[in-house]
Amino acid sequence: MTISIAHKFKLLKTSGRKALIPFFTAGYPSLAETEKLALTAVSAGADVLEIGMPFSDPLADGPAIQVSSFEALKSGLKMKDTFSLVERIAGKTGTPIALMGYYNPILAQGISKFVRSAKSAGVSGLIIPDLPPEEAGELRDIARDAQMGLSFLVAPTTGEKRYATIAKASSAFVYAVTVAGVTGARTTFATRTDDYLRSVRKAISKPLVAGFGISDGVTAKKMALRVDGVVVGSAFIDLMRKNTRATARARVGALVEEIRKSIDSLDSGRNS
Repeated sequence: MTISIAHKFKLLKTSGRKALIPFFTAGYPSLAETEKLALTAVSAGADVLEIGMPFSDPLADGPAIQVSSFEALKSGLKMKDTFSLVERIAGKTGTPIALMGYYNPILAQGISKFVRSAKSAGVSGLIIPDLPPEEAGELRDIARDAQMGLSFLVAPTTGEKRYATIAKASSAFVYAVTVAGVTGARTTFATRTDDYLRSVRKAISKPLVAGFGISDGVTAKKMALRVDGVVVGSAFIDLMRKNTRATARARVGALVEEIRKSIDSLDSGRNS
């Protein structure tokens, strides 16, 4: 049975661990391979999975994830295929799964129908980067009734006065974007990033994760100092683009293990 994302974070906090959240695009490089990659990541130490819903105009995503979305859509991927994928992964792992995507496909399907289908498939949460909490009333109500978590984004450009609004609207975790830009693996971050995460952590008591740019154990550990979990995505997509499927899968597993070991080496109390 799949537990909620919120409950997963409670368990992690009790054990003094940080959450590791790998991102994979549904249908890239194929549906079957996405499933294998997700299972590999869970076996290697993932706590929550973030599955991307491919969209033709992924405004928050950099080149790697844009390519993965394009290729998935070109192969004919439909929303029902994403739901079937989630159902298989959730059934085999029990790992909480958050869908990350854009609001247009949800509106096109109908919010109520989308949430029902997602819940039935085993989705535990939603991350919709282009939907601000002030405009999310209908989705929030329907998701709350379905006991599905929502996560809204805070960015370096977000005014501190909005932190409370974003935290109140988020029922799974708050997603702290680490850069004023799009997704993409990085090896360095601006010196002000730590101050920004520190200020967000001080203002928000709900689970807080950091994403965008985290690419390895070193960057993950640096970000995990200030937050409750890290999201890694483009680094995995890059491995898939540069290697055969079997090799990519092995290297994804190795990278998950590397990041797991790195963030597990932190003192859980050093996030203030």
